[in-house]
Amino acid sequence: MVYLFGTDEWIKNFMGVVNSSEAYEKSASDWEGDFYFVITPDKMYDEVAVYYIDLWHGKCRDACLVEDESQFSPVFRMETSDASWKAIIDKKLDPIQGMMTRKIKLTGNMAKIMRYVKAAQELVNCATLVPTEFPPEK
Repeated sequence: MVYLFGTDEWIKNFMGVVNSSEAYEKSASDWEGDFYFVITPDKMYDEVAVYYIDLWHGKCRDACLVEDESQFSPVFRMETSDASWKAIIDKKLDPIQGMMTRKIKLTGNMAKIMRYVKAAQELVNCATLVPTEFPPEK
């Protein structure tokens, strides 16, 4: 089965992949922090979509598509265009490089993120393992 990026089904499958990843668990064993991953419209989507993920000691405790951003108060917010999210999942854009070049906007403690570069890389690897489709470009 293939999952459409930007849907609740996609993020639930991502959570399953994260929770079965020994590499992520090891690299994020003492990580504590949750995120909003914000997909802004660009080439494929017409509306903003927001994913919430709660990462805790190498596991994902919760993951969902958020209707109202006041639902959670995550410590990090990562925002980029739908095209950049596609590039991340297709392994064409490294998220750390994207933050440095301002293609990706991060709100939160950047120093903490930089201490967990391996965990961030493993999280991206998990995203690439979810069978993903994107809408056609507009």
